Amino acid sequence: MAEPPAASRRRKRPPSGGTRRQRRGEDPAARAFERVVAALAHDIRTPLTGILAISELLAMSDLGERERAWVAALKSSAEHLTALTSLIVDGARAAEAGLVLRREPFDLARTAADAAASAAARAQAKGIAFSATIAADLPTVVIGDQVRLRGAIENLLDNAVKFTASGGVGLEVDHTAVEGGHRVTIAVTDSGIGMRPAEIRRLFRPFAQASERVAEKFGGAGLGLAFVRRLARAMGGDVTVTSVPGQGSTFALTVTLTGVSAGDAADEPETPAAEPMGDTTPLRVLCVEDNAHGRVVLETVLCELGHDVRFVGSGEEAVEMLKQDGSVDIVLMDVVLSGIDGFEATRRIRALPGAAGEVPVIGLSGRSGETDEAIARAAGMTAYLQKPVSPRMLAQALRAVPRRA
Repeated sequence: MAEPPAASRRRKRPPSGGTRRQRRGEDPAARAFERVVAALAHDIRTPLTGILAISELLAMSDLGERERAWVAALKSSAEHLTALTSLIVDGARAAEAGLVLRREPFDLARTAADAAASAAARAQAKGIAFSATIAADLPTVVIGDQVRLRGAIENLLDNAVKFTASGGVGLEVDHTAVEGGHRVTIAVTDSGIGMRPAEIRRLFRPFAQASERVAEKFGGAGLGLAFVRRLARAMGGDVTVTSVPGQGSTFALTVTLTGVSAGDAADEPETPAAEPMGDTTPLRVLCVEDNAHGRVVLETVLCELGHDVRFVGSGEEAVEMLKQDGSVDIVLMDVVLSGIDGFEATRRIRALPGAAGEVPVIGLSGRSGETDEAIARAAGMTAYLQKPVSPRMLAQALRAVPRRA
């Protein structure tokens, strides 16, 4: 039998690193996944807006010192969860493989204190003791991935509270200076069920619990400690554990954080000055929101600020209402809507004749990034706020909008 031509014998090898489209970041599957994750983040931020808004209103009410501390812990936890949703979207968009750490200035002492406050509330609800010892000379501002580090600390504290039925849980945070930064040690100690050496060896395997008895009694996916160790090693440290069955455990997380240089000083986090939320001029506000929970939150906040509120559930309804009623002072437009989105609805509003086409429109969205804000401006939005929007932020945005005659 004749041998086939050499050209036909050659096997085509796929280009290394995927197709050209995949290498350019245009893989349809990857883009679809990113859209799903972004939509999920938006949906999560809608109830988060409510949690943050109500906690801020509660903080302004007549509360005792203990209740005010609870509200502060609630608000801090919701803010942390909001940052985590952004982290999820960033991870979906990242072309690099593996864990990509952020480098931003943050207050290390406050991060530790916020994590401790959340754990203290959970411990108190369970009826066990909680103590936190944060070194007085802990550096205030460092450079690193604050969101993931706080998540790791809270994971260790959550486990400690979860596995402790009596006694208590303790947090200790200390540091030593190293070249260019700080070696930080976070130790979490509990008087819980404890573990045998064989159980400790299983702890840091993904989707694995210390033992079947632990999995059956306490549940959990078994991913938390695997994440904590991965993060610790990516940040130049590690996680160690010592434990005695029936007496408790101590987890020690170490990370290395960069010190703040003179060039970073301008980027240090600032505490914003308190501003009054109220406004002396009540506004007639049209809210375009198709989520029932979002409506309740907006109505609560806007009525508390003294404004008159009306709702529609779609961009099409908003355009029709403005055609018929010229008394609206401002439109709060959710960007993600069924039917036409908030951007297209704003374009149609801007095409209306007379005063209806000039009404200020503030976009509200769980999407973040300069691209989305640029689209909002191009569509004719007066301002663009990222969810979750606090009452104070919303009040400031409303005050900044020029009043129509």
